[in-house]
Amino acid sequence: MEKSFSTQTILKKMLPWLLLGFLVLIFLTFVGDIRQITELAKEFPWHVLLVMMGFTLINYILRFVKWHFYLKQIGVDDFPVLQSLRLFVAGFPLAMTPGKAGEVLKGVWLKEMTGVPVSRGVSVIVAERISDGLAVLLLSTFGVIAYPQYSYAFLLVLVLLVGLIIISQIKPAAYWFLNLTKKIPIIKKFSPHLYEFYEGSFIVFRPGATVLAVSLGTISWLFEGIGFYYLLTVLGLPANQETFANAIFILAFSTVIAAVSTLPGGLGAAEVSIAGMLTLLVGMNSTNATFATLIIRLATLWFGITLGLLTWMFSLELLGFKEKQYAKVEN
Repeated sequence: MEKSFSTQTILKKMLPWLLLGFLVLIFLTFVGDIRQITELAKEFPWHVLLVMMGFTLINYILRFVKWHFYLKQIGVDDFPVLQSLRLFVAGFPLAMTPGKAGEVLKGVWLKEMTGVPVSRGVSVIVAERISDGLAVLLLSTFGVIAYPQYSYAFLLVLVLLVGLIIISQIKPAAYWFLNLTKKIPIIKKFSPHLYEFYEGSFIVFRPGATVLAVSLGTISWLFEGIGFYYLLTVLGLPANQETFANAIFILAFSTVIAAVSTLPGGLGAAEVSIAGMLTLLVGMNSTNATFATLIIRLATLWFGITLGLLTWMFSLELLGFKEKQYAKVEN
């Protein structure tokens, strides 16, 4: 079942969205006037993209630290750092599935490499997403104060994420719900997995672990915002506090919008929100706004996907195309 899930279901769902992602980039180019964007691309100092990718790489490193920390929280104590890093990076392309559902595959890989139950591994993946969500919400705070028209979406996501964390720490309420699942015909066969998932969630969402994870997430996403700020200054915006605040807010808030949309990689939702806010809030012309959107998505989403796909080339056993040679870690 797990092998079929990994090699057929996920890959078949992911590949069309990768193609759509390239089409979105092409569409953005035409929307922003391909002639003007081509001229801008000719004059653009492309080393800036490398600098931005460097900031994104710092984001990935800090998020990996959080991932490895979470693994230790659920009892994976002796997992080699390089193996953990390989699994972490290999998960990047899985974001190109609806609602990032493909990231569940990381839980399957984790079980194959360590023996930890899939449901418990998935709790780490969910904790990653929620802590990242809280981190980008924190980075969005000042912008939401300045632009109250966006406060409703901000508050909705904040209440949802904090509510999930609080509920996970109230064991009587959680077990009441879990016991209820045993009585529902369609759900009861998944009940043991739900219990395992909850036990993992209870551990990773403890107050101390949550504060550390959100702090790491806030710093890591801040680095991507710094890269975006650098890009905006190169494209002509003044290098001042207002531009910096707008860069952090726009990138963080577009990340929230992309997550809420549940679209693979936030395709379309992220691009429209970034370009739209650059035009409406910052006053950039449509050509520069579109070009900035293309560059930031190349330096973040597509950089990560490329790293992940390169990792796949040297990890064919994860995809079921090569005999597995790693030994399970004793927990």
